Amino acid sequence: MSGGAASGAALAAAAEGLVGCRFRLHGRTPDTGLDCLGLLAAALAALGRPAPLPTGYGLRTGRIAGLDRIVAVCGLAVAEGAPRAGDVLLLRIGPCQLHLVIAADADRFVQAHAGLRRVVTGPGPLAGSIVGHWRLS
Repeated sequence: MSGGAASGAALAAAAEGLVGCRFRLHGRTPDTGLDCLGLLAAALAALGRPAPLPTGYGLRTGRIAGLDRIVAVCGLAVAEGAPRAGDVLLLRIGPCQLHLVIAADADRFVQAHAGLRRVVTGPGPLAGSIVGHWRLS
């Protein structure tokens, strides 16, 4: 699949298809569990875009080592403006906690929620919590 709006919608649909999978730190497969990077990897794999993402990180971190490389491996480019279906957002949800979510649409996001122990959909992030915004290129 090529980049553009169609692939963003496809990424959003792939992410929504993972809702209900259990949460597991460093999880990379829907059968055994996903964390936020695993959610992105699994959704991209569903589009035929495998993305080997790192696993050597803690649940609490103030930065993601090699973020530029991760974005490039995933075929993402910096995006601006309101989130669209399939956009990937990096959120700062606490002083030492970063979290990736995938936009299902402008107002709903798919995330691997550690507290709920599942992949879920929910409302968008609070203004000011977004520290990165990418779109399939």
